[in-house]
Amino acid sequence: MTLIPEDLETGRLLFAAECRFVWGAATLDQLPDAGLPEVTFSGRSNVGKSSLINALTGRKTLARTSDTPGRTQQLNFFNLGERLTLVDLPGYGYARESRSKVDAWTELVRRYLKGRVSLRRVCLLIDCRHGPKPSDESMMTLLDGAAVPFQVVLTKADKLKPAALDAARAAAAESLKRHAAAFPETHATSSDTGQGIPELRASLAELAS
Repeated sequence: MTLIPEDLETGRLLFAAECRFVWGAATLDQLPDAGLPEVTFSGRSNVGKSSLINALTGRKTLARTSDTPGRTQQLNFFNLGERLTLVDLPGYGYARESRSKVDAWTELVRRYLKGRVSLRRVCLLIDCRHGPKPSDESMMTLLDGAAVPFQVVLTKADKLKPAALDAARAAAAESLKRHAAAFPETHATSSDTGQGIPELRASLAELAS
């Protein structure tokens, strides 16, 4: 996908708008009514979902970050300029919580992804240093079955040298060929340096109302 300066500016302006936390849902009956188009951020615990949301919106503390896996324990909804809703999901995989609580989060996320009519895209975050894990593949398969479009966003791109990052992107792209709901392009990002953030903003701006 080729982006022109106008696309990047559109993305910049959208994500420079006011963004505020509006709702947290720990159970299905707590989900807010569907409204604005929703972009959801999903991935393994500690992959950097909250950090990416903060980087996209240019705010350091909008979404709570932690070095402790499993800190996000509900679906957190953020209103971006009355044009787009960003949703921060609990991470899957490892979390320092009881099995029953992790299972409850997993079921909540699964049912949200399969039944949310306002959901336009899932950003599936994968640590570029490790590549897709079995839990990531399971999520991709679930999204295929639910016919929910998703795109892979590689995080922590600043931790790899250019050649290694290119190899990580190629490996992710190869994995995506097996999934009907996947966008073929991947975004390599760093919440610390800002790498890839303008391009991802521009991509998501296409979904705004």
